[in-house]
Amino acid sequence: MTDSFSRRHFLHAAGAGAAAVWIPKPVKGYTSVELSQQASGGRLAAGISKWDLDTPCLCVDLDRLENNLDRMQTTVARNGIASRPHVKTHKCPAIARLQIATGSVGICTAKISEAEVMFEHGLEQILMTTVNVTPPKIRRAMQLRQWCTGFIQAVDTPANAHELSAAATEAGVTADIVVDIDPGGHRTGITAGQPALELAQLVDTLPGLRLRGMLCYDGGAQHVTGFATRRQRALERLQAAVETKEKMERSGLDTGIFSGGGTGTYNIDHETPGLTDVQVGSYVFMDAQYLAIGGADGDDVYRDFEPALTVMTTVLNAQYEGRATTDAGAKANTINRPWPIVKGETGMTYTAVSDEFGS
Repeated sequence: MTDSFSRRHFLHAAGAGAAAVWIPKPVKGYTSVELSQQASGGRLAAGISKWDLDTPCLCVDLDRLENNLDRMQTTVARNGIASRPHVKTHKCPAIARLQIATGSVGICTAKISEAEVMFEHGLEQILMTTVNVTPPKIRRAMQLRQWCTGFIQAVDTPANAHELSAAATEAGVTADIVVDIDPGGHRTGITAGQPALELAQLVDTLPGLRLRGMLCYDGGAQHVTGFATRRQRALERLQAAVETKEKMERSGLDTGIFSGGGTGTYNIDHETPGLTDVQVGSYVFMDAQYLAIGGADGDDVYRDFEPALTVMTTVLNAQYEGRATTDAGAKANTINRPWPIVKGETGMTYTAVSDEFGS
C-alpha cells in the first residue's frame, strides 16, 4: 500500500472501535481486552504468534487483503469506471478507509446503522443501497444527512419519495437520492423504463430532495458459474437500466451516478454503457462460493482475488476414524453454503455439527 495508512495505523484503528472480531483472545497471558487496549494504544506486544491466539479465531491475512484491494482498483481504473465497495462484507471502518485510500470513490452500506458507524469513523462518501421505509429509519437518515454531506440514499416507490421529502423538509436538509431500479429479480427496485423515469421525475420536483442518479444491482449475476455465461447474464440484465438512464438523460435529469455490479462481474461491468461504479464487496476477503464460479482465465477456480479470511480452530476430539471435532461450529462460521474449505488439506470436508462444534 502506498498510502500512509500503515498496518500499525490499521491495528490502532481496529482496536479503537472497528469490528470486535479483529481482537482475538490470546492464550499466553493476555485477555481479549488487554490485547485490544494494546492495539488501540499502538503498543501491541512483540512476539505474539498466530498460534498463541485462542480459538475459534477469525484471522485476516493483510498481505492478501492489500493485494485484493490493489487488484480491484487497478482493474476498474483501467476499464474507466470506479469502485464503490459495500462495507457489509467487513463492517470495519479501518478496512473501509483502506479501500478509500486505494482509490474507491466512496462506500456502500446496506443499513442506516452501518452508515452511521462509518460516518462516525471518518467516512463521508456513503451510498445506502437499501431504502429507508420505517419512520425511525427515515428520521435517522435525515439526521445523518444533517452532518454527512456525502450521504446518498435510495428510493424505489413514489410513496417513499413523498415520505423522504416530508422528512427532509422537516429536518431542514436536502436529501440526495438515487432511484433503485429492479434488474429483474423483483427483490427491490422499481420497474425499469417508464415507471423508473416517472419516479426520477417525481424526486426531481419534490421539495427537500435532490436527484443524483440511479442504481441497479443484479446480485444473482455475481454468482453465475462460468465467465462467458456470467458476462452474458450481467449485460442482458442491465440493458433495461441502460435504456432507463438514456430516458432520464433525454428528460434533463441528473444521471451522474449509475451504480451496480459486484465482485463476480467487476471486470465485465464496464461494458454496460454509462455505468459509473461497481458495488464490490466480497473481493476483500473472498469465500468458498466465489472461488467456485470461475474467472476469465478459466472456469475451474476464480483466481482474481485471494482468500484473505480464515477461521482458526482447534481439534477437540480425534478419537474416531475419518472424523475430527473442532471448536468452530455454526456460530464461528457463516450459515450460508458452501461450508468452509479446509486450508492446506485435500480430501477433507468441513461442516458445523452444532452451534459450537465443527467436524
